[in-house]
Amino acid sequence: MEFTVSKADLVRELSLSQGVVEKKTTIPILSNVLVEAAGDRLQLTTTDLELGFRTSCAAKIRKEGSGTIPARKLLDYVRLLPDMDITVKFAENHWASITCGRSRTRIAGMSRESFPELPEMPQTVAEIPAKQLASMIGRTMFAISMEESPFTLNGALLLLGGDKGMTMVATDGHRLAYVQHPDGASSISGANGHAAYRALVPRKAMGEISKLADEAGDEGVVKFAGDDNHLFFEIGPRLLITRKLTGNFPDYERVLPHDNTHIAKLEKGEIRSAIERVAQFADERSRAIRVQFTTGEVRVFSSSMETGESEESVPSEYSGPDLEIGFNAQYLLDFLRAVPQEQVAFALKDQKSAGEPMPAGADQTEQYRYIVMPMRI
Repeated sequence: MEFTVSKADLVRELSLSQGVVEKKTTIPILSNVLVEAAGDRLQLTTTDLELGFRTSCAAKIRKEGSGTIPARKLLDYVRLLPDMDITVKFAENHWASITCGRSRTRIAGMSRESFPELPEMPQTVAEIPAKQLASMIGRTMFAISMEESPFTLNGALLLLGGDKGMTMVATDGHRLAYVQHPDGASSISGANGHAAYRALVPRKAMGEISKLADEAGDEGVVKFAGDDNHLFFEIGPRLLITRKLTGNFPDYERVLPHDNTHIAKLEKGEIRSAIERVAQFADERSRAIRVQFTTGEVRVFSSSMETGESEESVPSEYSGPDLEIGFNAQYLLDFLRAVPQEQVAFALKDQKSAGEPMPAGADQTEQYRYIVMPMRI
């Protein structure tokens, strides 16, 4: 195999594939990128057996073929080359010779025979605006459980079709993020208002989808498909394949409160900064702070025997009863960093019920809900 490719093109596609490459593995081939040259395209494939990524770029193919090279080593080296075309030639012993200007390098590769085969993408079942999907991921992904168990909480529930369009839900048992867009997906419809497609998307896959969506730009479209074991997300020349999570996702609709009638409106920047400062003196394990809602003001407190105590107040539009509720500061900050709106609101019922931070003045075509359970302090 021999080909010539633009340095910029090769660096861009290799960079996008790095999140899928297995860094620490007992299977050496998983640290490699499969390089295939045919026609006028160079195809690159990486996998960690849970995720697979396939992409391509234009190239001048002198001799078709395939081989594998250590993905991280190749990217680190190519990045340092001058901005010129790069010629790569594979020898019979699987070594790759790389020529760029006056640079000559040989990298030890491996036979493509032991590289895992990725499944082919089945028929597309939905087309989703890439920008919309990335936005939904950005406002739910942080609520996914970081613990290994239960397994179904290590990803987000994706619902497509039906009368709600597209819905994504994530929870770790202490908080829940829910976003629903009526026009989120096209070419798919459910029966009797129910979702036509339901799947659990792993957290790692969501992070990679966001990167690919950002690269696709405002007009990018995600072609989505699924089979018995995998989900497929195709964005332009790039395809991400992920194993489905199995199991039953919690009944999230039972968690969504409907009687939080006390509303406090705040400037996002003010309350975010106040919580960030006060959280510096919260217990390192629980991250617990106290939030007090009174007429015209919201106060936040924290104290720790080891580090000290802190208190701040910010103005608020609030005229309900005085309430003091314990919250995990990190849970509140995750929400405040994820929403683009400059004003936010807290919907409350009482000290013992879940609170609901929400964007104020949000797009009425979309519903976003974030539920945080209170803490005892």
